[in-house]
Amino acid sequence: MTTGFFRLVLVALVALFAAYVAEPYLLRLFFSEAEPRAVSVRGDLGGLEINAVEVFAQASPSVVHVFGRAPGAGMLDPRGGGLQSGSGFVWDRAGHVVTNNHVIAGAQEVSVRLADGEIVEAAVVGRAPNVDIAVLRLSRPTRIPPPLPIGASDELVVGQWTYAIGNPFGLDQTLTTGVISALQRTLPTGRGREIADVIQTDAAINPGNSGGPLLDSAARVIGVNTAIFSPSGASAGIGFAVPIDVVNDVVPELIRDGTVPTPGIGVVVGEDAISRRLGIEGVVVLRVVRGSPAEEAGLRGVDMRTGAIGDIILAVDGERVETFADLTRTLGDVEVGESVRLLVLRDGEPREVVVETQDVSARL
Repeated sequence: MTTGFFRLVLVALVALFAAYVAEPYLLRLFFSEAEPRAVSVRGDLGGLEINAVEVFAQASPSVVHVFGRAPGAGMLDPRGGGLQSGSGFVWDRAGHVVTNNHVIAGAQEVSVRLADGEIVEAAVVGRAPNVDIAVLRLSRPTRIPPPLPIGASDELVVGQWTYAIGNPFGLDQTLTTGVISALQRTLPTGRGREIADVIQTDAAINPGNSGGPLLDSAARVIGVNTAIFSPSGASAGIGFAVPIDVVNDVVPELIRDGTVPTPGIGVVVGEDAISRRLGIEGVVVLRVVRGSPAEEAGLRGVDMRTGAIGDIILAVDGERVETFADLTRTLGDVEVGESVRLLVLRDGEPREVVVETQDVSARL
């Protein structure tokens, strides 16, 4: 009986081994698909998918690729290399295009590739470096794409869906999605200035997306993608867009006048980091511009012979200022030509100085 049992076990093992060896051959023999497979039927797209498809279909024809050539570079041909590039979108039926100022900064010539592939020259109509916005005008395109509808950034809430369309790394007509991650951020621009109420989104924004639209679920522009926070230089899920309320104020002025008046008083101030190292709580006036309202009001800069500090601005119209960004923000709240009351520290003593603001946009 024991011998019979072992024979059964041996037979079973041999059978299992034979099945193991034969398995791949049997699978190929009976289950290989030598003909095209039947397409599986799926249900309708989900609601979020449908919305993303609709937003892209509505908005993408009006999103453009912007190229600039710096002086000394080769021929301006978007198909070539060595060009600075970004995104933009059609603003009106006259062929104006909105983009970031940094996309075309320093460019001698600008061209735009439309969504249908047509390449047209573009003229720079105006720039607002303090909010990183520029306006171009298309030169005789075959057809002007429809302008994108405009939303309102003061209606936005954290968590609502966002859609970014642009040309990251030169890849035309790219859609990324996300949500509004935060509102009322501040974004530094050049020379210590800041853009207020900036939108933060986790929709992927990469180099080349700059100047493109940030859209809501109704395909309305709610912001202009302008910057990312990323140690690597690629998207890390923290992107920023200039709010459309700011853009909607600035763009008409740029179209009409080519510039946006920026209130200032005519001073060159010290770097915030140096002031902090010196323990100074305020904005140090380095130099007063000749013929400026600051000179007329008697403001003093640093004595270049002795290095003695002149005036330190502590407040504007009663509002405390500790950085250059604070100063530009408070001055930005008044109209050009209006007077402001500065509280300055001079020779260790606080004093009030009244200064009239002037337009300093030409020097930005």
